[in-house]
Amino acid sequence: MESTAVTTESASSAHLIGKLTWWVWIFPAVMVAALIRHSLYWLDFSHVMAGALWTGTDIFMGFILGPILRHLAPDQRRAVISWLIPKTILYVPLLALTTGIAGWFLASWQHMLAPYSPYRPWVFLACSVIALLTIQGFGILLPNSIRAYGELQKSSPDMDKVFRLNRRNNRLAGFQGVLQVAIILVMAHLTVG
Repeated sequence: MESTAVTTESASSAHLIGKLTWWVWIFPAVMVAALIRHSLYWLDFSHVMAGALWTGTDIFMGFILGPILRHLAPDQRRAVISWLIPKTILYVPLLALTTGIAGWFLASWQHMLAPYSPYRPWVFLACSVIALLTIQGFGILLPNSIRAYGELQKSSPDMDKVFRLNRRNNRLAGFQGVLQVAIILVMAHLTVG
């Protein structure tokens, strides 16, 4: 019996690994290379691209996909969620980390964190919002996704629990999208001055 459980668990892990969005590693890799080479251009590229994809994903999840899922039949919702969670479980956290870390280094390299910099309060405002997004992302969204995916792997999953976790994540993703638009407003101020 124990052998069957281990085999099922490893098959489930292999199934998850096969569904992950591996190409997203490009952005942290570009960021690390930019940090090593001290390339402002590539650091900015990784920050902007990861931030745009992260923000777009959150806005899509919260304001487009979430309402659509609410109108689907339970078996249709289950099918979508079963594919959605593995695609986002690596994608969103890597984009979030890349955006925040690259942004911090950009601000540092451009002396925006210096005590005399007029941009310093704006950078700290953006950092405060990033801190909130990170706490929500790694403290609520990611654990909910892992719990929902684990539930879906059971022979008789509690679909009400899965739908509840997914609904909570979609709403929070929408809230995160709004906060990210606020950060974009701050970034526009920092760019234009």
